[in-house]
Amino acid sequence: MPAAKGQVPETHPHFIGTYWGAVSTAFCAEIVESADAYLFAGPIFNDYSSVGYSLLLKKEKAIIVQPNRVTLANGPTFGCVLMKDFLEALAKKVKHNPTSLENYRHIFVPEGVPLKSAPNEPLRVNVLFKHIQGMLTDDTAVIAETGDSWFNCQKLKLPEKCGYEFQMQYGSIGWSVGATLGYAQATPEKRLISCIGDGSFQVTAQDVSTMIRNGQNPIIFLINNGGYTIEVEIHDGPYNVIKNWNYTGLVDALHNGEGKCWTTKVKTEEEAGEAIKTALGPKKDCLCFIEIIVHKDDTSKELLEWGSRVSAANSRPPNPQ
Repeated sequence: MPAAKGQVPETHPHFIGTYWGAVSTAFCAEIVESADAYLFAGPIFNDYSSVGYSLLLKKEKAIIVQPNRVTLANGPTFGCVLMKDFLEALAKKVKHNPTSLENYRHIFVPEGVPLKSAPNEPLRVNVLFKHIQGMLTDDTAVIAETGDSWFNCQKLKLPEKCGYEFQMQYGSIGWSVGATLGYAQATPEKRLISCIGDGSFQVTAQDVSTMIRNGQNPIIFLINNGGYTIEVEIHDGPYNVIKNWNYTGLVDALHNGEGKCWTTKVKTEEEAGEAIKTALGPKKDCLCFIEIIVHKDDTSKELLEWGSRVSAANSRPPNPQ
C-alpha cells in the first residue's frame, strides 16, 4: 500500500507496484482484488488510503495483521500475536504459487512517456517528474509532500537502496519540510530530493533556515501552482487560492549570505534540465531550491480520480447509527 513504498525493493522481479484502489500502479489493483485471498500487514484503512472507502476488497478473503493481533476474514481476532512472530511462522507454511505473478504478466503493458515539450513550452508536472526519475540513485532519498506529490512520487521507480518517505495517515500539509530537515540530519550520506507544493511550504517554510545553518544539501522542488490543488479536487472554493510568495526571494533572505544555498525559478523543460544539471554538479554541496512554476490545473490523473472519490465519501449524509 502507498505508505509502505520504499520498504520493499522495487528491483525485485516479483514486485508489481503499489496497491491503492482506483489509483494503484497500473495493473496492480486488478491482481490484488481478483486474488483468492490477500494478506495486509499493518494497514490503516482510512478515507485517504482507501480512496474514499472504495476499495474492491472482500473481507471474507482478507487476513489483516496488526502489530499485536491478527484478524481472519469475518472470523475471530487473535490478540497477543506479534506481527513478527506471525509472519515468520507463516513463511514456513506457505508454498510457492506463481499464479498472481503469471496473471500480472498476462495483462501488463509498459507505460507510456509524457508528450514531448515544444521549445519554450510551459513546463508540465509529468515532464518534471520524468526528469526527477532520472535523478534517482542508491545515494538519494525522496520526500513526498501531502498533495499531488503523493501521486507523482508514487509513480517513481526507486533504485535499490533509494530512500522514500511518505505520510498520509493524517494528511498533514507542510510535514515534508521538517521531514527533509530531520532526514538530512540523520542520513547525511543521502542526497534528498523533496517535492513540495506551494501551499504546504507556506506552513513550515522556516525550517529551511535550519537546513542552511546545519550545512544540509537537499534539492527542494517547490511546485508553485497557486493554491491547495488537492483540496480543490476534494472541495473547491476561494479558500484554496493562496497568496503567491517570491519563494526564491524568501529562501535567499533566509540564506542571508551565510552557508551554502542556491535558488532558481523554472518555467520550461529546458530550464528544468539546466537547474537539475547545476544542482547535481557545481552546486552539489549546496541546498538547492528550485521553484517550478506550473499551471494551476496541471494535476496527475490519479489526483483527479482520488479527489472525486474522497469528495463523494466525505460529503455523504451522516450514518444514522
